[in-house]
Amino acid sequence: MNIREEFEKREKGFISPFGCTSAESKGRMRPEDPCPIRTAFQVDRDRIVYSNAFRRLKYKTQVFLIPLGDQYRTRLTHTLEVAEIARTIARAMRLNEDLAEAVALAHDLGHTPFGHGGETILQKIYSSDFSHKGQSLRVVDVLENNGLGLNLTFEVRDGIAKHSKGYGKILPDDPEERAATIEGNVVRVADIMAYLNHDLDDAIRSGVVTFDQVPSSCINILGRTHSERANTMIKDLVYSTHVCGGELILQMSDDIYNSMTELRHFLYENVYRSPKVHNEFVKAQKILSELYDYFLDNEDMLQKKLMEIGLSEYNNHQSSKERVVCDFIASMTDRFALTLYEKIFFPSPQF
Repeated sequence: MNIREEFEKREKGFISPFGCTSAESKGRMRPEDPCPIRTAFQVDRDRIVYSNAFRRLKYKTQVFLIPLGDQYRTRLTHTLEVAEIARTIARAMRLNEDLAEAVALAHDLGHTPFGHGGETILQKIYSSDFSHKGQSLRVVDVLENNGLGLNLTFEVRDGIAKHSKGYGKILPDDPEERAATIEGNVVRVADIMAYLNHDLDDAIRSGVVTFDQVPSSCINILGRTHSERANTMIKDLVYSTHVCGGELILQMSDDIYNSMTELRHFLYENVYRSPKVHNEFVKAQKILSELYDYFLDNEDMLQKKLMEIGLSEYNNHQSSKERVVCDFIASMTDRFALTLYEKIFFPSPQF
């Protein structure tokens, strides 16, 4: 028995019957020999962390475009906070921490530059079906590893595809919206727990809102500080979750769930849609739109720039030019997009 097999045996003795053990994985799209040391989900986690797309998250917007302050969250720090919350919940519920962590680390790999503003403009200029969750799946299936993808397990891929809720319910009623594993659904909730707390934190720090503007009911029920609110949300989910009909049902108490929903509404109305944030997104959308049009008409430059960000060798001849340009735009970091736009569209001094 090798190290991986010993670990899989320990999982069966520790993980709840509702969790997904590594040995029970439905496998990968392309069969491969298992690692003698790491379980399947541990392998997935490592492949995600070592990917180009993961490294680029550090220069992608969470809410505030290219923030100058070092304390503001980026897409990478958001991802790490989601992973930490997901692992905490998974550990408390005796679920598979490695699976939860892998899904969390990969859930935003396909996110566009300039946050959801970038996602919105690609929906307009490329396809109304474009979504960052779909692009995240495309990253791990197609774009990474010179077109071979990361060949992740079904469970991690499913969690990526089901993590996003838009402005929908935190805990969906529709089974089609839920991940196939409890761990995948935990990440969905951990994602919103993370951004409710850190987006509020950053919004207050930036002066977009003041602490006094936050609904008093949210403060009284969830807590005054980031750590208080996170602890309240996590404990409530852990203690409210129950078994019904042989199935583990993720649930929160009415008070906490309603307060989270109210805080979410507050952030949408006062932060994400505030003039200070929205006006910058409008500028960013113009940049991405013009870059998209430019690269549709400049094949040689497109191939050169794809090489710069590690996408030159993925099998793009099987995709339309529009699809390739969309992949390129979505893969950009904020600063890469701004620098490229300036180089292409700004005049250069001649003397």
